[in-house]
Amino acid sequence: MYEDYTPSPLTTWTQRVVSHLERDPEAIALVEATTEGARTWTRARFSSMVAGSVDLLRAESSVSGCSVPALLTTRPTSVALLVAGALADRPLAPLAPRMTEPELLACLTRMPGDVLLAEPAYADLAARLGAEVRRRVVVVDREPAGDHPLEPGTDSDRVALTMHTSGTTGLPKRVDVREFPLGRRADVNGYLLDLHPADRMVATSLFHHVGGLGNIAVALGNGASLAVFPSFSVDAWRALEAVRPTHCVTIPTVFEMLLAEDALASASLRVLGYGASPIHPDTMRRVQEVMPHVDFVNLFGQTEGSPVSVLTAADHRLAAGERPDLLRSVGRAAPGTELRLESPDEDGVGEVWARSLHSFVVDEQGWQRTGDLARIDEDGYVFLVGRRGDKIIRGGENVYPIEVEQVLLTHPAVREVAVVGVPDQRLGETVTAFLVAAGASPDPAELRAYARARLAGFKVPVAWEFVEALPRNPNGKVLRRELTARAAQAGL
Repeated sequence: MYEDYTPSPLTTWTQRVVSHLERDPEAIALVEATTEGARTWTRARFSSMVAGSVDLLRAESSVSGCSVPALLTTRPTSVALLVAGALADRPLAPLAPRMTEPELLACLTRMPGDVLLAEPAYADLAARLGAEVRRRVVVVDREPAGDHPLEPGTDSDRVALTMHTSGTTGLPKRVDVREFPLGRRADVNGYLLDLHPADRMVATSLFHHVGGLGNIAVALGNGASLAVFPSFSVDAWRALEAVRPTHCVTIPTVFEMLLAEDALASASLRVLGYGASPIHPDTMRRVQEVMPHVDFVNLFGQTEGSPVSVLTAADHRLAAGERPDLLRSVGRAAPGTELRLESPDEDGVGEVWARSLHSFVVDEQGWQRTGDLARIDEDGYVFLVGRRGDKIIRGGENVYPIEVEQVLLTHPAVREVAVVGVPDQRLGETVTAFLVAAGASPDPAELRAYARARLAGFKVPVAWEFVEALPRNPNGKVLRRELTARAAQAGL
């Protein structure tokens, strides 16, 4: 399937980044998009900023090899600190400023070290956190600058950066990302996105999230110039048209936002990658109508390793024709990836395990245990049905939330939906649906009949709750545990 994929001979991520920065110093490395317009940084200026950031990290953090936590948004200075952290052996560990203080403290207490970075907007928050964990706070309030050469790391096992998972089932878990798998991830994603040094990639996700950090690392590792948003908005997106972006990797909710404002169309965009959540079939149809010349790629993965599987541009073209069902899939195994279903049940549903050289967290045999439940069809396409802990057992029958949600999302009156199990004395659990309506709230009886025509009776929700919005964590993932608690309290 990927016969033309040949991995790069460069083994570490920083080798890839520095090798590109050393070529054509006047080429654009970074673009910052705001409502006032777009500002650019050349490779020479960005390299100076990285060198200055290396000096800053070595001066402020006395502990080599320890991650440096940081409260930062997606700005050029933050990107420079990210590269510098890998070069200085003080890997950056961005944290979500929108997390609660107890959540942030839980992350900080699990990381050794002596310093906490912050941009000026979060200086007060950083001061409170620093006092609690006895860390010195360094506010980065200007663009660092240095003039020494950048020396890439050659130790493939050294930590390049630290991420944290979304915390949808508890506190965020720390993920140390090492040089070799990060370099291979950049290589694999560059191939799948057809990304080259002459291209310009837009990253819309938050800096601390894998959708932000991960895609920033991909762009830098392939020598493409990178367009970032300190704060994403429709006006900031429109400002990018002047610098002619060729690639964008984002989430389906951004598609919806831009479509609503008639702002998605771009003459220069060539590839749109997306992930993090399923895309509504109507949304994909509308996006394809607005930009028929664009190739779409669905990259499925996790903080612990991505991509696990990919729905390629060719798959999307097939979905637009004779295989519309493929939009419910997250595609087939990514290049260099072996997939298996662990302990499949009688319905053929098991936990997805992946083994590849671009996974960050693996067991002794090299398997990344995703926690995602899925079926894999005879052609190798993966169809997710839920998280391992989300499975609902109703009267001895297994109900997988994503399967029910995907059906309900095809109803024109439903904009968003989350399905959860609620404890029940007789059945063990019953199925409850929380919905955000696309307009006026539809009659639950209509939704029940719609679902029953497409699902077995035991999978159809028995309770329907309409809400203004679904509860989400700072990374945008639905907090099912909150919905379960709400349903139990309400006696649904």
